[in-house]
Amino acid sequence: MGKNDTDELMTSLTQGMNQRWSRRRLLRAGAGVAMLPAFGGLLAACSEDEDGAEATTAAGGGAEGETIKVGILHSFSGTMAVSEVSVADAEKMAIAEINAAGGVLGKQLETIIEDGASDWPTFAEKATKLIQSDGVVVTFGCWTSASRKAVLPVFEGEKALLFYPVQYEGLESSPYIYYMGATTNQQIVPSIEYLLEEGKTKFFLLGSDYVFPRTANTIIKAQLAAAGAETVAEEYTPLGHTEYSTVISKIQAAAPDVVYNTLNGDSNVAFFKQLQAAGITAPPGDEHRCVAHDHRHRPHDAVGLGRRGRGPRHRRGRDGWAPHRLELLPDGGHARERDLRRRLQGDVRRGARHG
Repeated sequence: MGKNDTDELMTSLTQGMNQRWSRRRLLRAGAGVAMLPAFGGLLAACSEDEDGAEATTAAGGGAEGETIKVGILHSFSGTMAVSEVSVADAEKMAIAEINAAGGVLGKQLETIIEDGASDWPTFAEKATKLIQSDGVVVTFGCWTSASRKAVLPVFEGEKALLFYPVQYEGLESSPYIYYMGATTNQQIVPSIEYLLEEGKTKFFLLGSDYVFPRTANTIIKAQLAAAGAETVAEEYTPLGHTEYSTVISKIQAAAPDVVYNTLNGDSNVAFFKQLQAAGITAPPGDEHRCVAHDHRHRPHDAVGLGRRGRGPRHRRGRDGWAPHRLELLPDGGHARERDLRRRLQGDVRRGARHG
């Protein structure tokens, strides 16, 4: 298969996706694995040339054998495993469903699974192996923007296709990466607008020390400054960090209205446990939000702590999933939680009418 044929295939795949799936439908579908059935149909559609003859379906030739090879590249070990394993499980489940329905082109999809081990050079090494040695047709993988940026030159150099399943900071575009998640203007900016409308003006920004949190917080700071709000502090910790007593002391000293969290991986577990142990709960008669951007949850989650705190939840509206922003409610605060939920559901209905 020549270079021009490969370029044409990649263009057909990405254009075909755009034609079959509007942006609204993609957001409604949620995780990138929702696109696997569509990918199967497109793979079949791209398997014949204009004369009806069967064509090779990928640069690696992964569809020429008895099975069609599909790569899964996530962190199954290290700090990001807590987030990425569940995505890989969903991808494997979707592939199993495709196979149970007869596969693609009369062939079963064969998954080749590699562990990026929460290490960006390892991601690049495993991506190269999947394409060059295993001959996969397509790869579903990565989580952090750092891992995606590590593999980007590999996929572009090999002219192979990567489906990236989570939200990201934007500011990047490649014909060989299908970005499945929302960018900051679709997720973070609206959440800041919501908090500003609620009268919150003092923001404490906390994130993991890599490209996504730093880029997101740069955008947040500009948005807050334009609105006359204040960034009271901006703190970063390494991926895998578990000691947050110093950060929590800074939160207590700054007394912010909002702690906007872009921590990734298992650092979230340590941070929220220690935050709760420090007694940071809602003052009587007010709400104290802790907006979480942990990638394990859907957009705009607000993780509640305290005696009446619950984990993130979402409601299904006519136009897809809406975030249920759960506040840190004082005792007797169920009415405010209920009113907030109704208001969000109304937002979804209005979006469905005007979208």
